[in-house]
Amino acid sequence: MAQKTDPQLNLILDARHHNPFAWLGLHETAEQTTFRTFLPYATRVWLKVTDDWEEIARAHPQGLYVWQGRKQVSRPCLLRIEQDGQTFERHDPYSLPTLISPHDLFLFGEGRLLQAYRMLGAHPAERDGVRGVQFAVWAPNAERVSVIGDFNRWDGRTHPMRAHGSSGVWDIFIPGLGAGDLYKFEIRHRHTGNILVKTDPYGTAFELRPGTAARVTDSAYAWSDADWLKQRATHNWLNAPMNIYEVHLGSWRRGANNRYLNYRELAEQLVPYAKNLGYTHIELMPISEHPLDESWGYQTTGYFGVTSRFGTPDDFRVFVDACHAAGLGVLLDWVPAHFPKDSWALARFDGTALYEHEDSRLGEHQDWGTLIFNYGRNEVRNFLLANAHYWLHEFHIDGLRVDAVASMLYLDYSRKAGEWLPNKYGGRENLDAIGFLKELNVMVHEEFPGALTIAEESTAWPMISRPVYLGGLGFSMKWNMGWMNDTLAYFKQDPVHRRYHHNQLTFGQLYAYTENFVLPFSHDEVVHGKRSLLDKMPGDGWQKFANLRLLLTYQMTYPGKKLNFMGNELAQGIEWRATSSLDWHLLDINWHRGMQQLMGDLNRLYASRPELHELDFSHEGFSWIDCHDADQSIVSYLRRAKNGETIAVLLNFTPVPRKGYRIGVPDPGSYVELLNSDAECYGGSNTGNGAGMQSENLSWMGYPHSLVVTLPPLAGIILKRKI
Repeated sequence: MAQKTDPQLNLILDARHHNPFAWLGLHETAEQTTFRTFLPYATRVWLKVTDDWEEIARAHPQGLYVWQGRKQVSRPCLLRIEQDGQTFERHDPYSLPTLISPHDLFLFGEGRLLQAYRMLGAHPAERDGVRGVQFAVWAPNAERVSVIGDFNRWDGRTHPMRAHGSSGVWDIFIPGLGAGDLYKFEIRHRHTGNILVKTDPYGTAFELRPGTAARVTDSAYAWSDADWLKQRATHNWLNAPMNIYEVHLGSWRRGANNRYLNYRELAEQLVPYAKNLGYTHIELMPISEHPLDESWGYQTTGYFGVTSRFGTPDDFRVFVDACHAAGLGVLLDWVPAHFPKDSWALARFDGTALYEHEDSRLGEHQDWGTLIFNYGRNEVRNFLLANAHYWLHEFHIDGLRVDAVASMLYLDYSRKAGEWLPNKYGGRENLDAIGFLKELNVMVHEEFPGALTIAEESTAWPMISRPVYLGGLGFSMKWNMGWMNDTLAYFKQDPVHRRYHHNQLTFGQLYAYTENFVLPFSHDEVVHGKRSLLDKMPGDGWQKFANLRLLLTYQMTYPGKKLNFMGNELAQGIEWRATSSLDWHLLDINWHRGMQQLMGDLNRLYASRPELHELDFSHEGFSWIDCHDADQSIVSYLRRAKNGETIAVLLNFTPVPRKGYRIGVPDPGSYVELLNSDAECYGGSNTGNGAGMQSENLSWMGYPHSLVVTLPPLAGIILKRKI
């Protein structure tokens, strides 16, 4: 019988054993069989031996029970436990083998286990006919790791895990647990002995804030989007319309008493709304688990967890399935650039800088108060690659919008001299992050044909959206922050001064085809004192609405894919508030209702006319008619389809109607307005060319024919030749 002096027992009692399976459980020799179990809260324990139960002697007052004999012990070992006045049966976890393979551990150490989320985390499973949950975690600097939860009174002595050599991976299979159980990991640091209680980095669900425990999940969801995924794999997105509706699920619409809508309710309400307005994609601001509502999801603590604010992972699958059934793609805002310092999450996970850098000059974003992933560490890079794979594989996401790419690319991002460390060549480029981003993009495009990656990147870093094999970073597309900033700066000007800022409209064509650009009017432009799009516009109420209609017309006819944040289509008068619903009551007002109608008409026109989307990324799809009329603040251009057909766009950035305005056109014939942002139905003055126009055989602006048109005030018109 074991004594207190037994060093193995001491390690168990002190909760310091790195491999409790070597001593607990069933151990056979030629002479006898020994079974040990540590159950500190049990009063009596029996072991199933052949067809009978034999009581196990308590070998130590703290809860060690030992059985020895020659009889055949049932496999897997089954215990009958008397505890807290109740008696129940449970299989012994220390008599069950691991299912973690050496091959998976090798790939994980190499940073190449793309489905690491299947090995690590918590997974309902069956071992030798026993149902339970397999737990695994990476904590290489731990002396001991335990699973804790309600099932063991959150006591780290009860379920210590086994270490898998130098891999840093620990695991245990706990019988009797299942979906819904809450758990954390208790970690004892190898050198200091400090005890840490951490949530699961690979947890797939979490309890509702402010709780931080992970929740075991299981899914038997039956997808119905096979046709969508098949079509996506061969879809030519480069030449197709792409019009993104960016949404914060917590504030798009609220229920009674300001209640969040859940994923299923959003499937019923948001999906048809976006579809009816003519969008092609919904982009979700981060829905991975985060503790603070005010972070909008950008300070993620549960990278693999669908936030419990709006329901379960299967509820979210219902939402994605509904989007695909409606012909809408789903993009996810993904945040590999940083993570928060919360002591219960990733920060110093095993007592060391595990996921981050030890040196704050490499490992911390001081502006945001967050930590930077160590992209050069194989297991950390694997964590992020597996996370991207998880969202695309498990939830059929159609693409990732990668947040804050510039902060990843530059070692001196938002840092003063002396606050950063150069790379091995003395430069400011983060070579590890660059390598990671390339690996990410190659993985996404190889593993998930048709899925997209979109970079939010605000600098002049070259070839962001060019293939890795050509020397690029490999993203599908990049947000055009330069165009967005120039455009909004121009529109903020009083029209009387716009003639002096005309280059802000024309400069973008100098670089418009160096990347595959998305034109974003995102959430970032309507918060933090920047004001709503409507409130940015100068002038009285009529001019504000006319300017906003003109802005959206300009965006939807300019080369590049499109993105608008929710509420832009309503002409919200105040900044976006994450704590309440959009101002849907504004649709009772004609001007706001007209803005929504214009957005829908623009979206449908953009999607239906190849001239407006087919050559978004090629200079062949755009040519100026006139970019020099700064005095009257007018620009005009052609958009061209692959077959050579054109659409003419004329934009008047002053409140002065221009009658008898002549423009050149390439083809003779009758021209009609496809859309006029000044139409009465949109809240405009109804100035325009309703009867149509006939070209004249008069060369103008370098084109062989010309039209004489009426340009409405602060408005855009889109013209097409009748065929």
